[in-house]
Amino acid sequence: MRKYTLVILTLVTASSLFAQWDVSASMGLDFKSMPTFRDYININFSSAGNQISSFKSAVAFGTEADYKLSKNFALGVEYNLQIDSYNGNGSTYEISYSLHRPSLMAYYIIPGVGYQFKLGGGAGYRSVSLSERIITETKYTASGFGLVFKAEGNTMLANHFYALIGGNLRYDSTGDVTNGSQKIVNNSTGDKLNLNSISFGIYLGITFTF
Repeated sequence: MRKYTLVILTLVTASSLFAQWDVSASMGLDFKSMPTFRDYININFSSAGNQISSFKSAVAFGTEADYKLSKNFALGVEYNLQIDSYNGNGSTYEISYSLHRPSLMAYYIIPGVGYQFKLGGGAGYRSVSLSERIITETKYTASGFGLVFKAEGNTMLANHFYALIGGNLRYDSTGDVTNGSQKIVNNSTGDKLNLNSISFGIYLGITFTF
């Protein structure tokens, strides 16, 4: 019993010695392959000179809070938002979406004097809000899950403040977008519209530590 007590006390002491929070905010670009979304637009609403390519860029915003359990390991929560839109057919057609990507994260940390590197990954719930306008506007939603892998570096700017640069690889599975029982169907292929995607992104931001 005494042995187990010593082990627990050692773990608690180590955790308190390295207890530290990293809170960050960032903005970046995702390069995404979203096949069902791409094919639906290209086949039905896109002119020959305005086709969506296999990989399309989208803006992403992120914020995160990580707690260091030791100098080399941290757990955290990330919230990431990807937004994109498309206009076609002489502005008579418009589609836009917001993809919400919260994730629980785990990191291996390589610390240094005035810098730190973080490598990690996580998973979480995915939520979609999509709006399509063909004469009138209709709103759709969807939900699913996703995976994310990240590598980022932090360089000290001032006491407690770091410049952040990073990259990520994501897989998001959202399921079909719906409005009640109504779904969007690509009549040429029979596919129902979803925002399932693979993406890689780069981002810049600021980290505050305390």
